[in-house]
Amino acid sequence: MDDLEPTLFLIPVLAVLAPLVARGIGRWVRVPIVVFELLLGILVGPSVLGWAQPDAFIDVLSEYGLAMLFFVAGSEIEFAAFRGRTGRNAALGWLLSLAIGVGAAWIFVPGEEAVIIGVALCSTALGTILPILRDAGELKTPFGRAIGAIGAVGEFGPLIAISLFLGTREPGPSALVLLLFALLAGLAIWLAIRVPRGAMHRFVNSTLHTSGQFAIRVVFVILAALIAVSILLDLDILLGAFAAGIVWRLIMRDAAEADREAVESKVEAVAFGFLVPVFFIYTGVTFDLSALLAQPVLFLLLPAALLVLLLVRGLPSTLAAPPDASRRDRLAIVFLGATGLPIIVAVTAIGVDEGILSSAASALLVGAGMLSVLLFPLVAMSLRGARTRATVPVEDDMA
Repeated sequence: MDDLEPTLFLIPVLAVLAPLVARGIGRWVRVPIVVFELLLGILVGPSVLGWAQPDAFIDVLSEYGLAMLFFVAGSEIEFAAFRGRTGRNAALGWLLSLAIGVGAAWIFVPGEEAVIIGVALCSTALGTILPILRDAGELKTPFGRAIGAIGAVGEFGPLIAISLFLGTREPGPSALVLLLFALLAGLAIWLAIRVPRGAMHRFVNSTLHTSGQFAIRVVFVILAALIAVSILLDLDILLGAFAAGIVWRLIMRDAAEADREAVESKVEAVAFGFLVPVFFIYTGVTFDLSALLAQPVLFLLLPAALLVLLLVRGLPSTLAAPPDASRRDRLAIVFLGATGLPIIVAVTAIGVDEGILSSAASALLVGAGMLSVLLFPLVAMSLRGARTRATVPVEDDMA
């Protein structure tokens, strides 16, 4: 309890401080709030001040925060983005990223370590990007829908790869288990489609402003149920969390716009007001900065790791760019597609826990993910902003 008490107090304090710092710095440069959550976590963690320490209870809260991040990502997927060219090219781009990432890593570290590195490199932080796109009014634009498809595949694809290649089973049995999960998730989706929406939505609406809060309780039941299925099948819990978000979106698809927005605001309040900040701050607390500092060559490799993210994940992402995308938009897609952190944290944690990946290599990848979250959306939205402020539309000469 001695280590828990200061950590349990510090994390809420830092969660309050992070948006204040982001708002203050936002006068000059817009930086995603998760960057400050990570940096503040590192500052108070064992690597710097030592005020906060890793703890089992906070670790569980952090895991649930990561699950909520993926739940929100699943609930905000625009299924229309997967139809036709955009969906096919987003999937093709991710497969290319996976092949390039694993192939490049295999040159230096053949075996399971190469698979872990390759899966980490081919991820896209949809849960981190979506709030940025929402704040910029880009979610409903062709650009935003393309990024949504790229990010959805960049989060769902690595989860499948984790389950297939990084579990305790061989790929064959793993594929059968994944098929079983897909059938169970499909059953949940079918039930979500068949649920009597009129009565359901009336009850949701009647409890929106009471202590019943039926909608939020249903969210946690769906999330817990699909996470439990993932655990029972020995799959990553993020797969269940992502599927739970899709199920919830389908349940609420025909609700009145005002009711749906009210429910979404409550879910986001629980996610981004409580659980998700715990995940990012605790990730900073547990970040092994000393491993990087102990090997200066790794610290110096951070810019190279950022470049690798751009090449492995960013460039293939441009396959899903809208047909009329300008050079600026395509370059913005490169940066947003290469923005990755949650999957990198999850994959490298698996590698370290199983003794496949060293703590130093994990710190290098997570550090690159942190920098990608700090730098890439800032550059991308600056490029996109320059386009949207233009008075004359820019014709695409690369389509």
